[in-house]
Amino acid sequence: MTSAQKASIQKAFKEEMDYDELLNCMRCGFCLPSCPTYIETGHQEKHSPRGRIALMKAVTDGVIEPDDEFAQSLDLCLGCRACEPVCPSGVKYGHLLEGARDILQRNKKQTIRVKMLRKGIFDELFPHQNRMEMATGLIGFYQRSGLSKVARKVGFMNLFPESMATMEKVLPEVPKRSVMKQRPHFFAHEGEKQATVAFFTGCLMDTMFFKTNNATIKLLRKAGCDVVIPENQLCCGALHGHNGELERAKTLAKQNIEAFEAADADYIITNAGGCSAFLIEYDHLLKDEPEWSERARQFVTKLKDISALLVELAFHKTHRLHLPEQTITYQDSCHLRNVMKTFNEPRILLKAIDGARYVEMEGANTCCGSAGDYNIVQPDMAMQILDHKMEKVETTRARTIVTANPGCLLEMKLGVERAHKTGAVRAVHIADLLVEALEEP
Repeated sequence: MTSAQKASIQKAFKEEMDYDELLNCMRCGFCLPSCPTYIETGHQEKHSPRGRIALMKAVTDGVIEPDDEFAQSLDLCLGCRACEPVCPSGVKYGHLLEGARDILQRNKKQTIRVKMLRKGIFDELFPHQNRMEMATGLIGFYQRSGLSKVARKVGFMNLFPESMATMEKVLPEVPKRSVMKQRPHFFAHEGEKQATVAFFTGCLMDTMFFKTNNATIKLLRKAGCDVVIPENQLCCGALHGHNGELERAKTLAKQNIEAFEAADADYIITNAGGCSAFLIEYDHLLKDEPEWSERARQFVTKLKDISALLVELAFHKTHRLHLPEQTITYQDSCHLRNVMKTFNEPRILLKAIDGARYVEMEGANTCCGSAGDYNIVQPDMAMQILDHKMEKVETTRARTIVTANPGCLLEMKLGVERAHKTGAVRAVHIADLLVEALEEP
């Protein structure tokens, strides 16, 4: 990092960081036991929320330079925000982290290759759902054609890092693009009508996890909801916001707000914890834009996770849920728990399933290591966290691990594969399990 870059970063920190929020941290250390990277690095202060806030403040004050070590500390953060619920001062650590990463990203000198890669992902792929469908459709072809088996047999996957090679094995079956296109944009309720909901389908959720989205629609209908799927909705912007692309995230937020305003629904329903947490903070993202701030506030007041709405509508009391005898456990989506404050509702639903014995996992509220693209950009730390998570799973003796976020689901599937438990243990999204419990005779 050059002197000019450091000076530019320092200037931006002084002008843009929320200094009152930096001062809000009392250095009490309540966050330390909740921080995965602080624990996994052997209690290194620079890898704790308190330590990172101190570093941000020091850069803002001009006490230290924003060098590579500073950037590495921020990069190693999972962004799980487990520090926020335990903070007695209510420090919005996630907002500070996103702001700091945005400043670093804007002032970072990148190679042409990296620039092209970021542009391809953040500008040309995720904001365009039709391109997401095409990209995941290629994965579907790869799976259906038998190429996946050939690639593994000839050792092609050995060219990739171990975590990515293993992840390829646990990807869900992607449907044909024609199947995705055939789904209607409105579904009528079953039984007595309870509400009209607009379903945020997501980008990856509505392609790679299309089956889970269909399960979510089925649950909503059976709960008495008319389901509207706004046609013009886009990626939530979480990937952009967490990777220093806040302006692009704002653009996506505005388009989504417009799309869901047109639906005029009672609720906006999500089934992905990572998306939910970013959507619920659209009002913060757009707080400095008067023409959007109130519209964003109205948007977030309607937002609910599928599990929260099902419990509110007493779905578990009005529908029989049954599974063959098995032990199940639940892994929290960090963002669903720490930002959306939704953690009791999934457990209420799971405990209502006859035939299933629910066992709470120790540390279910701590990150599994997925954290968006974290397991790709920080594979060593991610796998270290995941392996420790699977040790906790082992103590529950669960046959089924349930979660509520696509990244967490893939990560837990990866953990099962790494622990050589394939066939004995499975990981499943809560919406898929509830539909399975409904259909089980």
